[in-house]
Amino acid sequence: MKVIKNSLSTIFMALCAIVLMPAQEAMAQNLDVPYVPTRQVVVDAMLDIANVSENDVIYDLGCGDGRIVVTAAKKHGATGTGVDINPERIAEANANAREANVTDKVRFVEGNLFEVDLSEATVVSLYLLPKVNMQLRPKLLQLKPGTRIVSHAFDMGDWEPDQTIEVDGSTIHFWTVPERK
Repeated sequence: MKVIKNSLSTIFMALCAIVLMPAQEAMAQNLDVPYVPTRQVVVDAMLDIANVSENDVIYDLGCGDGRIVVTAAKKHGATGTGVDINPERIAEANANAREANVTDKVRFVEGNLFEVDLSEATVVSLYLLPKVNMQLRPKLLQLKPGTRIVSHAFDMGDWEPDQTIEVDGSTIHFWTVPERK
C-alpha cells in the first residue's frame, strides 16, 4: 500500500509539473523585457559614467544575472540591490555574488521593478525597453535630487541625458535627478 501511495504521489507531482511548465514558459515570454545580458565592457562603462564609489547604493532594475550589482560591489566597493521578476535570474545572480565574494554587499530580490522601494538608491541602472523606461521615469524623477540614473541602450524620451557615450557599439545614457521646482 505504501508503494502505491508513493507511486501515486510521484505521478501527481509529475502531472503538476507538466501542467505548470507551459504556464511558467508563457509567463516568462510575457515579461516586459527579454533577458539580454549586458557585456562586461558596457557594465564597466556604465559604472564609470555614474562615478560609482564605496559610498553608493546601486539598484539594478531588471538585474538578470546580477553582473552590474556584483561588479559595483567588487570593483567599486558599493552596496546594491538587483531586482528581477524571473526567479531563475535571481538564483543566477545570487550564485554570481557568492562566486565574487560580495554577498555581504549585495542582495537580489524577485519582484516587480515598478513596486520596489528605491528611496535608498544613489545610483539606478537600467537595461530595459524604451516603453518600460518611460513608465519608470516618473518614479525615477521622484528620487532624491542628485541620484544618478544610467541606462544601457535606451533613453527616456524628452528627458535629455546629461551625457551619452558609445562603448564597443553600445549606447549608454546618463542622467542626474534634478532638484524639484
